[in-house]
Amino acid sequence: QVQLQESGPDLVKPSQTLPLTCTVSGGSGMRTYYYWNWIRQTSGKDLEWIGCIANDGETYYSASHDLKSRSSISRDTSKSQFSLQLSSVTPQDTAVYYCAASDYLETVHVKRSDFSAWGQGTQVAVSS
Repeated sequence: QVQLQESGPDLVKPSQTLPLTCTVSGGSGMRTYYYWNWIRQTSGKDLEWIGCIANDGETYYSASHDLKSRSSISRDTSKSQFSLQLSSVTPQDTAVYYCAASDYLETVHVKRSDFSAWGQGTQVAVSS
């Protein structure tokens, strides 16, 4: 059974870049599923899909121009890791950030059941 674990800072200052990494273990590692996703949830709001990287290296990003223009997803298969860099953060980026795996590309109105595996989530605050 594959397991995912997010890591990164819990506090970032406005205008800085938020770097998050997801480490994949167990199962067949990053061959277990095809899409490796970043999702966030702000307080009291629905899950928001940020983007993903596929096993062929292709990346997909949110249709939100704001998120797409500030997001960059990459991977290091030798370490079984994939990463998110979110630039120019503001307090509105304060959220719980999750990494998740799926065999299908789900990009809008995502639900937890759309993904086969989840990390536990990491709370990130953006504040000066």
